[in-house]
Formats: sequence, structure tokens, C-alpha cells
Amino acid sequence: MLIFWESRLVFLATPKAGSTAVEAALEALANVAVQRPAALKHANLATYQRHIAPWLHSATGDHFTTVALMREPIDWLRSWYRFRQRDDDEDPDHAMTGISFAEFAAHYARPDGMAAARVGTQAEFLTDDATQVDRIFRYEDMETFTHFLEDRLDCVLSLPRVNVPPAVDVSLDGAQESALRQVMDRDLRLYHAL
Repeated sequence: MLIFWESRLVFLATPKAGSTAVEAALEALANVAVQRPAALKHANLATYQRHIAPWLHSATGDHFTTVALMREPIDWLRSWYRFRQRDDDEDPDHAMTGISFAEFAAHYARPDGMAAARVGTQAEFLTDDATQVDRIFRYEDMETFTHFLEDRLDCVLSLPRVNVPPAVDVSLDGAQESALRQVMDRDLRLYHAL
């Protein structure tokens, strides 16, 4: 999470949606940069509204605009899978050893699925009851997002490629993708409404 005091702007770092690159590019301009631990770096909208927004409002009397990125949902899950493949890959007992993306997606779809596949949803991160992040940009349209930031922060922005997971097979057959789309319906609806 990045807080820009003068611009009254807060970047909420959606996991697996380019947040590390955004933070690397903008940390020096931010008044507050929360990068560790992950639970604070990736504070969702509900946490922001409950804890951080009241503090900012009490200090300034102003509303801070929240911004975040959202990745196409199935591609987002693919990114989680690639990330989990990288986790501790030298451990012979690594939980992801021998797990295909189709199996990972099936675990994601079940509430009792393997722990590595319990990654939540982007909709849970970006919304809270009837509210949502003020400005949600598609990860796939990074140019529009960077133009917004450049205008709002009066800077020139170049995003580095960081935290890139390894290339692995992330294919699904038609039936598997259809089942996953049903599970990810809320995320897909939010994404298509952007």
C-alpha cells in the first residue's frame, strides 16, 4: 500500500496484479509505503476503510481516493499458480510438487482445497459490502493506469518488470475453464464492469 498525502491518493496493492512493480516505481514519491509484512502490504478495502481511512480523515479532514489494479480473473489465478510453483521449489516435500494448474484450479474451487490454493478473490479485496475501491484499473491496460498516476502525482512513470514467476503450463480444457468461470463469477462480473 502506498499513501500519497498531498495528492490524497491511496494505492491498494491487489496481490498478483502488478503491485510490486507499482511500488518499486512509486515508493520514493509516497509519503507512506507499506511493503512488509504481506498482510499490511496487501491491506484490502475493508481493512483500509476500517482502520486507515478514519486515521487519514482525522488528520486531514479530507477523503483519500483509493486506486487499485484488477487482473483478468483466470489469468490472476494462473499467476497465483506460477507464484506457488516458485515457492520453496528446492524442497522435495513442496506442496505444489506434481500439481497441475487444472488440479490447482479444482482445489481453488473447493472450500476445503489445499492451503496453497486458498488465495481469496479479487472481489473480496476490492469491495466491501456495497462499496468498492474508488478507481479500479485493468491490469491488462497498464497504460491507462500509469497515465492516471502521472496526472495525479505530476510525474513520469516507468514500471519495471519485477516479481516475474516462472513459465509453466497453465492450460485448462473447455470443461475445466467453464467450471472455473462459474466459481469466479463475482470476480468476472466486477472485471467486465470496469
